[in-house]
Amino acid sequence: MPAEKSGSSAGGGGPPDAEVRLRLRVGEALAAAARGADEPRAVPGALCAACARLLPVTGSSVSISGGKGVRMTWCASDRVAARLAELQYTVGDGPCQTALDRGVPVLACDLTQGPDLRRWPIFAHEAVGLGVRAVFSLPLGVSGAAIGTLDLYSEQAGGLAEPDLRVALWVRDAVTLALMNLQAARYGTPGGGTDEDTEGEVASWVAASEAGHTEVYQAVGMVMVQLDVDPEQALDRLRARAYADGRTVSQVAREVLTRRLSFRPETDGGDPARPYGDDPQGPLGE
Repeated sequence: MPAEKSGSSAGGGGPPDAEVRLRLRVGEALAAAARGADEPRAVPGALCAACARLLPVTGSSVSISGGKGVRMTWCASDRVAARLAELQYTVGDGPCQTALDRGVPVLACDLTQGPDLRRWPIFAHEAVGLGVRAVFSLPLGVSGAAIGTLDLYSEQAGGLAEPDLRVALWVRDAVTLALMNLQAARYGTPGGGTDEDTEGEVASWVAASEAGHTEVYQAVGMVMVQLDVDPEQALDRLRARAYADGRTVSQVAREVLTRRLSFRPETDGGDPARPYGDDPQGPLGE
């Protein structure tokens, strides 16, 4: 897949044998990270940490698409990477969303100024507030169909050199393969069986991510009923409330599901999102 922004090409470079050795090193590093995890649930995080070590970036995350407008964070190398992934989901914009929509790598080399700031003004402002200056989002998938993104962030502004971009794309390919294998192991393959131990590991890897994903789906359904709107409008209301409160969509979704927060049509007057029973209280925390 070609890079969306102008810059270094992912093709060409050193001798074929050198590239083969480098590809093998990438695969071995990710495999070693998975083997070194203390428990199956820690494998995704270990893979993300390995991605960050293989490249001149500060951290990384992997987000999986759950349908139009809905994503879940599968793993993150650190707290900032996790918050950055959730931020893009909350504001509904950013390099990750663009890479997912268009199926091409998106390289935001400087979020503090220039075209990247103008392209994603809200995301850029919030990302810089987290100490992030550059974000590189690579779509995961095959045949142009993106199933998620590998997102890399740096505390320093600047792009990826051509050799680093090649490595990033190889890492992307390895993560895509891992996700495809995970899906095959979880649901089995036609005509074949699935090992029980593998099924258990796969289930534990995705359990935490799917929990947050399911919460958002359920909250969208409740807001649809409360406001008599379609799913996209309901998700937009959740995002708007989350951004206004300085929170994440997942956090607001949990408040809706526990009936600590409800929405009402703006034509009824007052705040379109309010605590149940109009209980006077400040912004809802965790």
